[in-house]
Amino acid sequence: MTWLRALKETARTGLTIERTRLEPLVALRGACGVAIVIGLILWWESPPLAVASAFGAFASGIATFQRSWRPRPVLALAAAGGLAVSTFLGYVAAAHPLAFVILLGAWSLLAGMAWAVGPVSGLVATQMVAVMLVTVTLPTSVLGAVHHAALIAFGGLVQAALIVLVPIRPWGAQRDALADAFAAEADFARRLREDPVAPFDPQPLMDARHAASMTPRQARRRPRQLRGYRALAERIRPVLASLADPVVGAPATGPERERVRDLLQAAGTVLDAVAHAIRWGKPVRLPVEAMAVLEVPASGPMLHGAARRSALRLMALLAEVVESADEPLETVAPAHPTPPPAASAAESPAEDTAAARPADREADRPGEPTGGQPVAQVAPARHTLLRPTVPRLVPLALRAIHRELRWGSPVLRHAMRLAAVACGGYLLGSLLPLGHGYWAPMASVMVMRPDFEQTYARGVARFTGTLVGVVLGGAVMALARPGEWVSAGLAVVCVGLMYLLMRTGFTVASACISAYVVFLLGIAGEGWSQTVQDRVGLTLLGGLLAMAAYALFPAWETPKLRDRLADWLQANGRYAVAVFGGHAHPLERRPRHVRDALLDARAARLAWEQSEARAQAEPVRHRGISRRSAGAAQTALSTMGRVTMLLEAHPPDRSAPASPAAEEFAAALRVALPDAADAVRARQPLDWTAVHAALDAWRTREGTEALPVRCAELLVDALDELAGALSRGPGGKNRARRRV
Repeated sequence: MTWLRALKETARTGLTIERTRLEPLVALRGACGVAIVIGLILWWESPPLAVASAFGAFASGIATFQRSWRPRPVLALAAAGGLAVSTFLGYVAAAHPLAFVILLGAWSLLAGMAWAVGPVSGLVATQMVAVMLVTVTLPTSVLGAVHHAALIAFGGLVQAALIVLVPIRPWGAQRDALADAFAAEADFARRLREDPVAPFDPQPLMDARHAASMTPRQARRRPRQLRGYRALAERIRPVLASLADPVVGAPATGPERERVRDLLQAAGTVLDAVAHAIRWGKPVRLPVEAMAVLEVPASGPMLHGAARRSALRLMALLAEVVESADEPLETVAPAHPTPPPAASAAESPAEDTAAARPADREADRPGEPTGGQPVAQVAPARHTLLRPTVPRLVPLALRAIHRELRWGSPVLRHAMRLAAVACGGYLLGSLLPLGHGYWAPMASVMVMRPDFEQTYARGVARFTGTLVGVVLGGAVMALARPGEWVSAGLAVVCVGLMYLLMRTGFTVASACISAYVVFLLGIAGEGWSQTVQDRVGLTLLGGLLAMAAYALFPAWETPKLRDRLADWLQANGRYAVAVFGGHAHPLERRPRHVRDALLDARAARLAWEQSEARAQAEPVRHRGISRRSAGAAQTALSTMGRVTMLLEAHPPDRSAPASPAAEEFAAALRVALPDAADAVRARQPLDWTAVHAALDAWRTREGTEALPVRCAELLVDALDELAGALSRGPGGKNRARRRV
C-alpha cells in the first residue's frame, strides 16, 4: 500500500462514526461527578482551581468507561491516584524548565511502556502525562502542589463514590460478555443450517473468559448466572459444528439433513433466549416449538452414528445451559417451560446414552473435579479464574514491561516516540507566540498509539473534532457571553455528551472535549477568541508531530506476519496433538491439556488476525508473504483448527482400547511442527512427509470409516493447503509432497 492510499484509508477510519448501544444513565452519572467537583471547588475556592480540579473527575470518568473487567470504583480510584501523583510532580517541577522537561521525558517513557500491561493501563498512563502538561496555576510551594494533587484525587473519589452509591446495571460488562458468547453461538447455529462448514469467530468466547476472571471479592459477590456457565458455551460450539458437518455428521442431503437443520434452528432459538436472560438477569423463556424439536422423535427422520451422538449431546447441553442460566425469582416461580430433556435410556441405545452425557467439565484451575456423571447429577462449576488484586498486579506489570525491553518491541518504540514528542512538543509550544503551549504536546500524547493505523486515524479525528468543538464552543461563548456558573454548566453538558457518545468514534469525542475545554477556560475568564485560535493551531501541530514521529521511527507489523503465522501453526499443532493423543490413549485422556492447547491456539489466532489487520493499513510492501498468500494460509489454519474441534466433540470412552496408530500420527505431527514453523519463518517449503506416512499407516490398520481417521485426513489436507499457500514455486503451486 502506498503512503497516499494509507493516509486516505486511515483518514476515513478516523472520521467514521459508528452506531453503538448508548448508556445514558451511566453517562449522566459520570457527568454528575464532574458537576459536583466543579461546583464545590467553584463555591469553596477560586475559578482557576475549579478548572484544574475538573480534570481529575473528567479523567477518572473516562477510565471507568474503558473495556475492563475490574470493578469500576477501583478503576476510578486507580486513575485518580496516578493523576494526583502526576499533578504533584508536574507542579513541583514546572517552575524549573530543565527539570520539568527531564521529568516529562521520563514520565512519558514510563507511560508508553504501560501499554505492555494492557490498553486500559496505557490509556490511564497517557492521561497522567496529559495532566502533567496542564499548568493552569503554578503553586509556589510544595504545600500548594499537595493541594492541587488532592483536588485531582478528590475528583476520582467522587466518581468512585457515585458508582457505589448509584449502581447502574451492576455486573453489566460481565453479563454482556457472557450473553454475547451465547448469542454468537446462536448465530453460528443458524449459519450452519445454510453452510455446514461456516466459520466461527472465537472472540466472544475469549471475551467471556476474560470477563470470568475476577478478584476474590468479585467472585464472592457475583450473580448466580455468572458462576461457571461459560464452560457450557465452550462445550456447545464443537457439538454444533460436528452435528452440521457433512463428513462427520449427517449426510449433505436427505431426511437426516433436514432433521439437523431443525435442530440447529431450535438450538439457535434456545441460545438466544439464554443470552437474553443472562444479559438482563431474567428467567429463561423458551417457545414451545423449539422444545418440541429438541426431543427424540418417536417417528420420522432419525439420525444415526456420529450425527445421533452429536444430537443427543446437544440436547443434554442445552438442557443444562437453560437450567444454569435461569435466574430464579424470590417470590415468583420461573414462568418458562421445562428445559428440553435429554434422551432417556428407554429412548436411545446404551452407547447413545453415554454420548448424551456432557464431556469432561472444563477445569479453570488444576484440581477441579471432572467427570462423566449424568446431567442431572452434575452441579455447574463454581470455580472461576482469579484476577490479581491491584497490589498483586504490580509484579505482573513489571514482568510484562521487562519482556518488552527489546529493540524490536512496538511498545518500547512507542514509549521512545512518546517521550521524544512530549518533550519536543512542549519546548516548541513554549517558544511559539501563542497561549497554552502545552496543548501541542498534549494533543500528541492523546493521539499516539503503538500502531500506525490508530495513530494516524486518531490524528485526523483529533484535529477534525477539535475544529468542530472549538468553533461551536466559541460561537456559544461569543453570542451568549455566559458567566462562571453558566460556563460550568455548559462544560458539564459537554462532558455528559462525551461520555454518552464516546464509543461512536474519536471525532465525536474530540469535539465534545474541545467544547468542554472552551467552556472550562471560560470559567477562569479566558477569552474565547484566543482559545479557539490557540486550540486549533496547537492541536494541528501536535497531531503532525505524532504522525511525523511514527513515520521517522516506525514499528511495522508487516515484517512480523510470518512469525505470527508460525506461532499460530505451532499452537494449532499442539491442540491437534492433544486431541489425537486422547484418542490414542483414552484412559489417560487429559481434558485440561486439551483445554490449555485450545486457549493457546485461540490466542495465537487472535495475534495473527490483529497483526494482519494492522499490516493491511501500513504503507509497506509485503516482506516474505503477499496478501493473497496470507489469506490462503489463514484459511488453511482455520480449517486445521476446525477439524481438530470436530474430533474434540467426539471424545472416546475411557474404557475404549488404545490406538497405536493414532499415537504414531500424533507423534509424527508433534515432531514435524518445529521444523514446519522454522520453515514458515525462513520462507522455505514445508515438508509433511512423516505425517503423510503416519496417516497412510493408520488407514491401513483401521480403515477410512473411523471418525479419527477421517478427521486426520482433513487435517493433513489443511496442512497441504498451508504448504501450497506459502510455496514460492511458479504459480504458487506446492513444492512439498501432497497426498493424492
